[in-house]
Amino acid sequence: MSWEKQIPARPVVAVAGATGAVGREFLKVLHELDFPAGEVRALASARSAGKMLPFEGCGDVPAGELEVREMTPAAFEGVDIALFSAGAGVSKQMRQAVADAGAVMIDNSSAFRMDADVPLVVPEVNPEDVKWHSGVIANPNCSTIQMVVALKPLYDLARIKRVVVSTYQAASGAGAAAMDELYDQTRQFLDGASDDELDVNAFQHRIAFNCIPHIDVFLDDGSTKEEWKMVAETKKIMHDDALAVSATCVRVPVLRCHGESINVEFDEEVGIEAARAALEAAPGVCVMDDPASCEYPMPGLLANTLPVYVGRLRRDASVEHGLAFWDVADQIRKGAALNAVQIALLLVG
Repeated sequence: MSWEKQIPARPVVAVAGATGAVGREFLKVLHELDFPAGEVRALASARSAGKMLPFEGCGDVPAGELEVREMTPAAFEGVDIALFSAGAGVSKQMRQAVADAGAVMIDNSSAFRMDADVPLVVPEVNPEDVKWHSGVIANPNCSTIQMVVALKPLYDLARIKRVVVSTYQAASGAGAAAMDELYDQTRQFLDGASDDELDVNAFQHRIAFNCIPHIDVFLDDGSTKEEWKMVAETKKIMHDDALAVSATCVRVPVLRCHGESINVEFDEEVGIEAARAALEAAPGVCVMDDPASCEYPMPGLLANTLPVYVGRLRRDASVEHGLAFWDVADQIRKGAALNAVQIALLLVG
């Protein structure tokens, strides 16, 4: 069943999970895109109620501070769009309250991504899918988002048969506490602490000066759930169940921005220059590719940016019609908050 309510031109926007890393980023992106909000509400758990969050304003909402309200079913009364980044459990718990309020939930968790009645949307790739939502639109996994933004203009040149991706995922993907742990462990390690003396909480092993090929839980086939997400979500977003995807997801000691090494096999020949031109013309993509000048995307230098950056574009000679490239995007921005606010803009029209 499609949603029949018309979103007003100046919607009331609720940010659920406003005190978290992505929630705070929602507020920044709403300002930067000058989202046409009539009101912005900051919602969080009871322990955060009463806190004041800085907000630079957007639409009819002036710059100043937002007082955090407790997230209860009643808090969504009068809301038109609810941006959620409070965890899958909270999203499931609050879904009915949001629906009862007549609002659309744009959810950043994994709670509803693969539900048949929930569109999984990346605005640069499948914006038309917002038309068939029934009250919930899912934000894809961060690593999936940046990959499909780069794949879409290439897929438009020729059908993609197979994608092999290895991710280099920043600590930010595991939340603010994980970013703090990277800082703390690096300091401890440089001060001479042994592995046994390091505080390890957010990850399975120390993240400082290390790479961990383990994100989310392991599945029966030996892959992780993060890798499964990239496979299943890419097929859904690209509307191609026959698209073969192989993913290896690795956590690296970077604060923000995920990097991905991507190999693509096409049905037919796609030239390097045609691919480059398509990427340069694609919305949301910035080509940064001049190896002679050592110019290519690097996670440590691209924090707080909006685009998906693509570089190291070259032929993959291991298959008949193959290209390889590297892409980088800020996980908290395009991988989460920015993508969700762009979905909200589609709803406003």
